[in-house]
Amino acid sequence: MVSLSYLPRLAEEKIKKVARHFKVILVVGARQVGKSTLLRHLFPRVPCVVFDPIQDIHRARQDPDLFLESFPSPIILDEIQFVPELLSSIKRKVDLEQRPGQYFLTGSQNLAVLKTVSESLAGRVGILRLDGMTQKEFAGAGKKMKGFIQTYLEDPEFSQGISSLDCISKERLNRVLWKGSFPAVRDLSNDLLPTFFESYVQTYVERDIRIMGDIKDLSDFGRFLAMTAALTAQEINSSQFGRDAGISPATARRWLDLLTGTFQWFELPPFHGNALKRISGKRKGHFVDSGLLCSLQRISSPESLSVNPLLGSIFESWVVNEIRRQFITLDVSPNMYHWRTSGGGEVDLLLERDGTLFPIEIKCKSHLSSHDTRGIRAFRETYPKRKIAPGLVINAGSGGSRINQMAFGVPWSALCPET
Repeated sequence: MVSLSYLPRLAEEKIKKVARHFKVILVVGARQVGKSTLLRHLFPRVPCVVFDPIQDIHRARQDPDLFLESFPSPIILDEIQFVPELLSSIKRKVDLEQRPGQYFLTGSQNLAVLKTVSESLAGRVGILRLDGMTQKEFAGAGKKMKGFIQTYLEDPEFSQGISSLDCISKERLNRVLWKGSFPAVRDLSNDLLPTFFESYVQTYVERDIRIMGDIKDLSDFGRFLAMTAALTAQEINSSQFGRDAGISPATARRWLDLLTGTFQWFELPPFHGNALKRISGKRKGHFVDSGLLCSLQRISSPESLSVNPLLGSIFESWVVNEIRRQFITLDVSPNMYHWRTSGGGEVDLLLERDGTLFPIEIKCKSHLSSHDTRGIRAFRETYPKRKIAPGLVINAGSGGSRINQMAFGVPWSALCPET
């Protein structure tokens, strides 16, 4: 039975649309972001089987064909990465019928799931990524309002005016950053959040990482995880990172890939203006959930976060992830980059869609001036022939306004309604 406290998700319409056209639907994302809850809400009459890395539920690994005979479609198969043996049997099943929406799969290990699924179910599966909840979803407005980023991409000149909210105190921003985006944090008091995150890390490291990583000493990986959190919103140098962590550069890169594959970390490629060169240069890493990041850094309260030296980096990663979570509402997501020159020119986030570049700076400050658009100015001067939209400077203030001809100042609260 679906909980009465269920909040609408931005992904709902896209999942229903995909389910009308694909035989198999795979929803991937980190642990505890609400994948199975969402599918059970959308398809309440469809039974669900949850798989386990140790126990062979209903002998699915031992006899996948018999399992599918015993549990006919449509069915939700949760944590499919634990039973890859099922995928070939599912392929044979769906090839016998043209009916869409036969199997709904979820997975929390991207590296394990996507490779096997792409090999077994090519052309038969629609794949969607579910991230943590946006603040709009936490406010219960997941289906009622167009996302801010969609508005910006469609109307970068803000011809209808900048949508901003009433003044929201800095303490509220700190609380949003400190709590993070997992659905479970909505109903937890501040004193219970540390227990939630500690349990999450223990489960994540001891189950997912132990299975995927072949790591002999999990305590080493735990320390590496905390160090990674401290490097959020920075360019990644695997060699330096490895030395600081006491491991080889190759191991550092492999462990970062494990974090990426389990949806805890992602990296923005650098933008060079030449498509052949975009893969070169340093990538910029972002920890995905700000609440988990704060827990790993032992930040004990929203008030403590306000004076923590990592506040600016945590704010930047939160904004980048909040924007990224809104892509689920778009038919075509933009490419994402960061841009930095040896001379100090920098744009925190670049979106690219339909040949247009959308530069976004992120400043954890309340009052802006033209000086805060210098990165956007440097970017425009470097690429005078490119089509570049007016930029944004997303900040910790409470009002939106045009800074100059190159950029608008946008409060962080424009990304989400009042909660």
